Formats: sequence, C-alpha cells, structure tokens
Amino acid sequence: MKAPTAKKIEKVLEIHGDRRIDNYFWMNEKENPEVIQYLEEENAYANFVMEDSEEFQEELYQEMKARYKKDDESLPYFFNEYWYMVRYEAGKEYPIFCRKYKTLDNEEEIILDVNILAEGEEFFEVANVAVSPNNELASFSSDNVGRRIYTLNFKDLKTGEIISDTIENTTGKAVWANDNQHVFYIIKDESLRAYKVYRHKLGTDTSEDVLIFHEEDETFDVNVFKTKSMEYIFMASSSTISDEHHFIPADNVFAEWKVIQPRIDDLEYSVEHYGDEFYIITNIDDATNFKIVKTKIENCGMEFWVDVIPHRDEVLLEGFEIFKDYLVLEEREKGLLQIKIIEEKTQESYYLIFSDPTYTTYISINLEFDTEILRFGYTSLTQPNSTYEYNMKEKTTKLLKQQEVLGGKFLPENYISERIWADSRDGEEKIPISLVYHKDTKKSADTPLLLYGYGSYGHTVDASFSNVRLSILDRGFIYAIAHIRGGEYLGREWYEDGKMLFKKNTFFDFIDAGKYLIQENYTSSKHLYAMGGSAGGLLVGAVMNYEPTLFNGIVAQVPFVDVVSTMLDETIPLTTGEYDEWGNPNDEEYYHYMKEYSPYDNVEAKDYPHTLITTGFHDSQVQYWEPAKWTAKLRELKTDNNILIFKTDMSSGHGGASGRFESLKEDALEYAFLLKIDKM
Repeated sequence: MKAPTAKKIEKVLEIHGDRRIDNYFWMNEKENPEVIQYLEEENAYANFVMEDSEEFQEELYQEMKARYKKDDESLPYFFNEYWYMVRYEAGKEYPIFCRKYKTLDNEEEIILDVNILAEGEEFFEVANVAVSPNNELASFSSDNVGRRIYTLNFKDLKTGEIISDTIENTTGKAVWANDNQHVFYIIKDESLRAYKVYRHKLGTDTSEDVLIFHEEDETFDVNVFKTKSMEYIFMASSSTISDEHHFIPADNVFAEWKVIQPRIDDLEYSVEHYGDEFYIITNIDDATNFKIVKTKIENCGMEFWVDVIPHRDEVLLEGFEIFKDYLVLEEREKGLLQIKIIEEKTQESYYLIFSDPTYTTYISINLEFDTEILRFGYTSLTQPNSTYEYNMKEKTTKLLKQQEVLGGKFLPENYISERIWADSRDGEEKIPISLVYHKDTKKSADTPLLLYGYGSYGHTVDASFSNVRLSILDRGFIYAIAHIRGGEYLGREWYEDGKMLFKKNTFFDFIDAGKYLIQENYTSSKHLYAMGGSAGGLLVGAVMNYEPTLFNGIVAQVPFVDVVSTMLDETIPLTTGEYDEWGNPNDEEYYHYMKEYSPYDNVEAKDYPHTLITTGFHDSQVQYWEPAKWTAKLRELKTDNNILIFKTDMSSGHGGASGRFESLKEDALEYAFLLKIDKM
C-alpha cells in the first residue's frame, strides 16, 4: 500500500506584509467527505505499516491490562456523614460512584453506575459528580463525543430516578447552594471558553435560569467552587496572568456578590476560607514564587492583605491546606516537591522526609478542618502511587493504600531512578532530567532511550510511576523526563523563561538534554526517541525541524503544530485565552517569532526521523486538522524513507479513548512503533 497523497489547494495567508502558502488549509472543513476520506486513508495506511506488529500490540495490551486490578476501588474519604469511593468491576470499562453512611461496614449505595449510562456509546465520560448538602440529590455531567462539552443532569438519591432537569453546553461542573435547591453552573461560548455563570433552581425550566456573571474579556475563563468550609461559593475569573474572585455566602443564593480584589494585570491569586478570614496564595508585591496572605472577610481588598508565609526566592509555593491547628504547605525547591507542616500555636514547622532521588508528593483529599490527620500522596519512577495518613500531632505515618501492580513481575528494587543535570547551550542554566531503567539495562550507545517533554503553561511533569511504562523498561529502554523551561520545575522564572518571546528555550533545552544523554553514553542518536503530547507535540515537532537527525523516532500525541494559523483564528477554542502564553500574532513581533518555530510552517525538504502522529477527530483543544495538515506536508517534502504514520481516533477527543482500558491500545501502538523502529 502506498502512503496517502493529500490534494493541494493553494491558500494564501497574508498579514504584516508576509505571505504564507497553506496547501492543506482545506482540511479544517470537518464536514467535508474528502477530509473524512483522507483521515480514513491515513488510518488504513498506518494499520498496513504496523500490520507486522498486530500480534505484538495485542501482547502489549494484554500485558499492560494484566497489571491492573480488575475490581479496584479508590481509597474512601469521609465527608458530610458519608464515606465516598469510586470502584471498578471486573469486565467493565467505566467507574461506579458509591457511598456508605457513617461507617464502611454499612451497606453500599450506588450514586452513579457509568457503565449503564455508557451502554451503546463509542465514547463516554463523566466529568463531575456532586452530592447536595442534605445528601439526597446528586448532579453529574457527561460527554459522549470527547469535545469536553458536558450535559448536566440530576439524580434523586432516595428514589434512584434521574430528574428531568437537563442543562446543555456546560463545563461539567455544578456547585450546590446550601438550600439544596439551587446550583451554579458555567456554559461555554462558540470557541468553548467558559464565559457565563448561571443559577438554576431544580424543578424549573432552564429558560428561567438566572445569569449571574458574563465574562466578556475573551482572554479570561470563569470557574465556580465552594470553600472547604462549605460556607462560601466563589466565582473566579482567570487569565494566564490575572485573577478576580467574587463570593457569596453558600446559605444565601440571592446575596450580592462581593469581590475580593478586582483584576489587575500580573496579579494572580486564589482563595480559601477559615473562620472569619480568607487565606490567599498570591504573587502580589513581586512575589514571583508566590506567598500566602490572609485578610478579614469584611475587608478583603489587597490593601488589607497581611503576610502569613512570605515570599522566598528559592522556593515555589504551589498550594496549601488549612486545618484548625495546622497549616500545610506544598512547596517546590530545586525541582522537588515538599510538604511542610506548621503548628499554628507554636509556629513549629518541619518537612516530611522522602528518599527517592526524584519523586512526586502532594496534599491529597482533606475535607475536615478539626483534625490532626493529613492525607498525602507519594509516587516516584520506581514506587507505585500511594496515599498515606500522617498524624500531625504524633508525627506518625500510616500507609492507607498503594497502587497494586499485578502480573507477578514487578519489584521496585529491580528498577533504578536517577536525576541528572544537563548543560544548556546558553551556559546560564542546567536542565534537570529524571530517568528510570531496569537494573539489568546497561547504559551504552546501543541502549534505546525515550525522552519525554512538555514545557508549557507552567505545567510541571513530575517523576511518577507508570504501570504502562514497565512494558518498555522490561524490554531494555531507559525512560527520561526533561524538565525544560516553560514548566515550573525550577520555580516561576523557569516558566517565564520558556514562554512568549522566550519560547525557543523550551525546544533548545529539550535538544540539549538529548545531546547530554548521548554525551554521557546513556544512548546514541540511533536509539534516541522523543515523545510529547499537545503542547508537548509542538515541542517534538519543533525539535524535528531544528535537529532532524538527533532522534531516531518521534511520537507526537495530539500535537499543537500549526501555531501561527491557530493563534490568528479567534474562533478556535482556547486561542484568545492563550495570548499570554504564546503571544498574539496580530502583533508583528510575536507573529514573526512564532513563525520561526511553528512546526507546520517550518517543514522543509530534508530527512526526518521515523514519526508516529496521533489525534482525536473531536479534539477541542488541538483541532484534528493541525496534525492532519502537518502529516500531509511532511509526506510531500520529506526526503527520507523513514516511517511516517498518522492515526485518528474518529470517536474521541483530546484525552483519547474513553473507558478504563481502551486507552491502553493507544499505548500499545506507540510502544510497538518504538520497538519496531529500534530494530530496523
């Protein structure tokens, strides 16, 4: 079978006196039968190329699936007289949301069985389940396309009946008022921006719903949440660089919404409540790595904010949890997450101790105020995800639940993790790299290594355990994460140095990390592979253009590769809200900078590595036509005979297939591809 050849229709795109020719612009016509035909041809070609690995893909899939406990259950947590948990039954793909009254010995009540709702659907996802304060009703939201546009429904937990109230086009979230009659929800505009907050009274038609707030600034999204105390409902408007919070008492839905602090450029903050005060994490007063302040509820503008935890240049403050007698901080120093506990009366403070060279820890679900018990999570590249209970008074730790790895082969001591630091080309920075490999794997030029990266939005990819990853570690691969600029691994400045007009640092850091791994004899270009998804797909796409011979293979998952055209099109979801991340190409300086790194705009007639590209037809975050156009242009111009395949899941969106195990088939394809080309 020959590779598909997409037809070319010249489209001239002109701005700032610059002309771009896009021969595949027509692929954004989602309803065009020729578009569907092209995607199906690419799928058929990908299946043909990978046909010799079909049995191996099935072997990988079954192997990955076998590591999971089929009838697993989440760790129960107690809230408002009930223990809540989510469980899976053997042979079923979807979760069952449950609760038990007061003690875990009591009979289980099923809140929602998603397996029943998903019957007959190719794709189905439940985004949010929320129980009313009187424990008698539940809201839940679902999406059967994968575009992350959710329908909100309600269930009577006493009768088990689905209530007739149905609300379309929501973000999936509903927040209950304390009267058990009203909920607040958010709808999306045509570009899928969360922009309007409504109040709905159960039993009334949605046409009677009250518009509470309309966020007219297209660079902002809106969110609604309830404080841990359950005493206040908050409405938060946020852009990349600014926040604004309004609130009302949860007992009075008709109260006037008050503002904490009106939005100001470059002022970020988020709020939690305790007693007669609000605790706020913020970057006010040049607190680049954030600090915590507090203020009285009746006087809450920033002129009343009083420092609780001051800003520190060397420590990024990522979050906090308030208890009656303790304040718990989630911090990051030199890349590693830490949990700090402060006893309020004595101000004694200390850190929990962790031993792995690279790891992830986080504050877990803690819904009670008056308690000495802290739940926290921990995982590393060699340690499965675990939830612990820590007694802050007695200073004792108890393991509550650890992810089980079935199959009989996994032992943590059989794997080695490291953290190393690569030199950046500018000589100013060192790039952290986390690695894991089987103890029998030798570092050499013949050792295959998969380098993963993201590097955008300040999102940090921390070192965590993966059941799936064992399938390549056990076959001799080293797995590495490059903690590149654009994430916040080394603090807020690490993010600022990888965005806007510094975006190229992200790509160059990844390239320098790859070269360092070769230099240190972990691998060689012949056996070095790169993987990234979404903005990480932009990363590996740009790297392919800058250094086409550095990697033997690339896996680009739902890649954001047509940067200039997307950021110029304000009708596309997320575009306007991302100007503070990438810049606005309507500004000539940003246009030319973006054009210099945009993967699609820089495809040339040259050799490229083996490449696997994936997408979802209903993707709302990175539209399917970006990777489709990129594939077509690569096919047209590349001068090598390396594999190039493109797979579109015609029934899913940005997150891939729904169901507990279906996504493992995508992992199996990616690993089969890497193992195939490594032997070529």
